[in-house]
Amino acid sequence: MTAVPRYKVLEGWEKRPPGYVHRDVDGVAVDSQDRVYLMTRGDARVIVYERDGSFVASWGEGIFTPRTHGITVGPDDLVYTVDDGDHTVRKFTPEGKQLMMIGIPGVASDTGYDGKSLQSITRGGPPFNRPTNVAIAPGGDLYVADGYGNARVHRFTAEGKWIQSWGEPGTGPGQFNLPHGIRVAPDGRVLVADRENDRIQFFSPDGRYLDQWTHVQRPTDISIDRDGLGHVAELWWRVGQMAFVHGPIKHDLPGRISVLDLRGNVLLRWTSADRSAPGNFVAPHALCTDSRGDLYVGEVTYTFAVQHGLVPPDAHTFQKFVRR
Repeated sequence: MTAVPRYKVLEGWEKRPPGYVHRDVDGVAVDSQDRVYLMTRGDARVIVYERDGSFVASWGEGIFTPRTHGITVGPDDLVYTVDDGDHTVRKFTPEGKQLMMIGIPGVASDTGYDGKSLQSITRGGPPFNRPTNVAIAPGGDLYVADGYGNARVHRFTAEGKWIQSWGEPGTGPGQFNLPHGIRVAPDGRVLVADRENDRIQFFSPDGRYLDQWTHVQRPTDISIDRDGLGHVAELWWRVGQMAFVHGPIKHDLPGRISVLDLRGNVLLRWTSADRSAPGNFVAPHALCTDSRGDLYVGEVTYTFAVQHGLVPPDAHTFQKFVRR
């Protein structure tokens, strides 16, 4: 029987330097030394911390747009960033030297997207139209979720050469309404957080549909820990919003984190209407675990809630949870 993990929030972990702000933490990843990389907005940069929360460095200032979106660290500790504001995926050294870029800054593919509504996307297009995240396969291939202005997953070689794409707008198997988070399991299966369809879809390495989990809520990111457990960040559904699959939202459904085994069994799930309290969630957007099993969660608190007057301006945007 799979052991159920337990977590405790560690308040005050992040020793942010004076003058540094992040209204949103849209990406989080750890390297082989358990250093923690935050992808932030307002200001847009990468911030690096030691495992104990002490500041190491920051970089990317002047490179990223205000719409940074995700970060992934490879097994070689090279860092991949996704910026939906300029339609690019970039690769950096841990110190911030750019090594590769996929996509042309400022150039979006043609999908019919009007810049506002997912419903305007009439077809899947080539890379990229507001991509959202990148995953690295055991063999080195890169998988990019291309979600806000597209409805596809793109596969590239480690050198950035395009291999294939799949997906179209819709709710059927292999279709997407905002493919958002993406992760490759150790066995090579590609997990895609199909956010606005309230599901996670599973694909073979070459894009063949395999299965789906439908017992998740607006999934934004997926992480697989040292024990092979899946952690899912799930966004808040507000009363009056309209879901593609479930229709009008009639009850408040706060953001949450779920822990599942890779057969889909829910082992742990926590949420609360007291969103701003330590250990609870406003808008969980990104998550990862380190070698000891500790959990890091980034939230798009400003974009999703503060600017709409739904939570106080000082509500948390990043939290560390110690595995007990």
